[in-house]
Amino acid sequence: MIKGFKFKTLLFAFTYFSIHTSYAQVKLTDQQDRWAIQQDGSILWKVDGRLPHTDHIEMSGEKVSLWVEYGLDAEGRSNITRTVVFPTFRVLPDNTRSHISYTFNDSDLPRFYINNRLLKTSLNKSGRSGDLSYNISEVSHKGVMKVTAQAGTPALVKVERSFFPSVDKPLAIEKFVFTNISDKEVNVVMEYFKKETRTDAARSKGNSHSVIAGSYGEGAKVLQPGKSASYAVYYLATDTPNQPLSINPYAEQVAREKRIASLMDRLQLETPDKILNTAFAFAKIRGTESIYKTKGGYMHGPGGLAYYAAIWANDQAEYINPFFAFLGDPVGDKSAMNAYRWFAKYMNPDYKPIPSSIVAEGDAFWKGAGDRGDQAMIAYGASRYALTYGNIDSAKVLWPLVEWCLEFSNRKLNGDGVVTSDSDELENRFPAGKANLSTNTLYYDALRSAAMLGRLLNKPKAQTDKYEQQATSLRTNIEKYFGANVEGFDTYKYYETNNVLRAWICLPLTMGIYSRKEGTINALFSPRLWTADGLATEAGKPTFWDRSTLYALRGVFAAGETEKAMNFLKYYSRRRLLGEHVPYPVEAYPEGNQRHLSAESGLYCRIFTEGLFGIRPTGFSTFNLSPRLPKDWNKMALNHINAFGTVFDLAVERVGKQKLNIRIKKGNNVKKYTIQEGETQIVKL
Repeated sequence: MIKGFKFKTLLFAFTYFSIHTSYAQVKLTDQQDRWAIQQDGSILWKVDGRLPHTDHIEMSGEKVSLWVEYGLDAEGRSNITRTVVFPTFRVLPDNTRSHISYTFNDSDLPRFYINNRLLKTSLNKSGRSGDLSYNISEVSHKGVMKVTAQAGTPALVKVERSFFPSVDKPLAIEKFVFTNISDKEVNVVMEYFKKETRTDAARSKGNSHSVIAGSYGEGAKVLQPGKSASYAVYYLATDTPNQPLSINPYAEQVAREKRIASLMDRLQLETPDKILNTAFAFAKIRGTESIYKTKGGYMHGPGGLAYYAAIWANDQAEYINPFFAFLGDPVGDKSAMNAYRWFAKYMNPDYKPIPSSIVAEGDAFWKGAGDRGDQAMIAYGASRYALTYGNIDSAKVLWPLVEWCLEFSNRKLNGDGVVTSDSDELENRFPAGKANLSTNTLYYDALRSAAMLGRLLNKPKAQTDKYEQQATSLRTNIEKYFGANVEGFDTYKYYETNNVLRAWICLPLTMGIYSRKEGTINALFSPRLWTADGLATEAGKPTFWDRSTLYALRGVFAAGETEKAMNFLKYYSRRRLLGEHVPYPVEAYPEGNQRHLSAESGLYCRIFTEGLFGIRPTGFSTFNLSPRLPKDWNKMALNHINAFGTVFDLAVERVGKQKLNIRIKKGNNVKKYTIQEGETQIVKL
């Protein structure tokens, strides 16, 4: 559990009211924000009396990931711990977590002196009587973590600390800016500091790896009133410590901020709700920054101090890659195509399962949970990515993988016509039976997308017709096999003997299966499944995984229950962006300490692209558009969409009570449509 969090003792923030003779829906109440959105799009925690409080955040570049845990105790004393992960510096044997990482506390930093008095920056940093106090007043996030404090009583200097990873080097930076806020001259000193740790040669992959922490710009500086001085501490990894990496903290910060700005410029959400707009923007950062440049090509990794230089069939192939097809970030698209190419290397004539993950930069794989339905995940993600990306050459590369995965799944059909698998993406943490709803709904949507994709690639009509027929048959069999009354709700049992509500009953909604939408939505938003942090994985259990909440919100929008979905989306977004653990969607609780695994942020963005705006790719330049404009909004827009082989803006505006105007702008060309609310518009760019 995150230090300072009291999940079980927090006010649950829920009361209940009846919406049906046999159903109750959770009623959401106001939350107390710790953070506030700023004019520049950052979020700010202005430290007040609500202490103690501790949180953590992860920031990543192509060769490094920086995990910072920070907080204040009950007396306002600070403590910051930074763990630096180097995904492409690895030890033996090859496995998922064989990267190297090192943790540095405040007590490991070089010493600072203000007017010859030691600056005590942390409750863990030893000191003596007469040391200078250090009081944090603000913390902010927007791709760079900034901590503002004052030192001295009365205050002599303002201290601004910035934490950020290098964009392209195995390097993380902690920058200090001291500003004289007194009316007298102030002397500031940072001592020289350098520490090297070297991995054991016998365990190291390749050469021994050195992790070096050191000072930059050390020495004494005299500050007149209002003037500033900068210093930095660097954390780097190298195999050639005698050939030190050239370090320029200021250039690294500019590069990091430029990278963040490039993501802000793409796929811009504009709604009347500032929290949703900002949460979407932040999710783009976390979803895209966590891409590592490995010897096996660009690999998007979840992070969380555990998952780097590797790919998974769910996180990458299923969750994040279809989002990259909307974003248009070149590195994101390279990582998506690379992931599918890596999975394609494991196709085989005997149709043995593709491994669940490719790890250690491609040098090893993991399949410890058996067949998790990975082939359905891959086929679903690859076919949707190919259609949305809108490039025929890329689609041709992906087609053999889609085709193989569909055939694999077809060969796994049981006597009831549903796909069997050893487990699901939760890898036996919760029971999934011999056939589960997740694998089958993913396979269903993959068949539909593959039929569209195959026609675009001029595949035999008999083949694409077969996919459509298989999808129709599977939809019928899903209803027969999984459709059930569970705990009083007409919804789905997750596997053959399941009799307790599960979060993944939301999946049919995201795949366009609405026959049980009323009972399913009532179950999702009932006290049995909805908790203070979203959907419980299983009713009655404290475990939650954000991925199911994110799928559910997208699915409820897609099913046309806009107001219900919006109420819960607003609640969830506010909690994740401005609450106690910010600023991104998380993986799970209690597992993983609510890590900000990056693919979940991609799923958050897909709530808007595929749920709120209802974009369903149907061709390289065509899509179905089913916008769900909330009743208290007059308009919403997605600008700089990089999809379907082009860049365009999409705006939806209310006209009258039941009609929507749609405006699509591509360069100087504008297309306009008017539809009834709830209708679907076919769009050809």
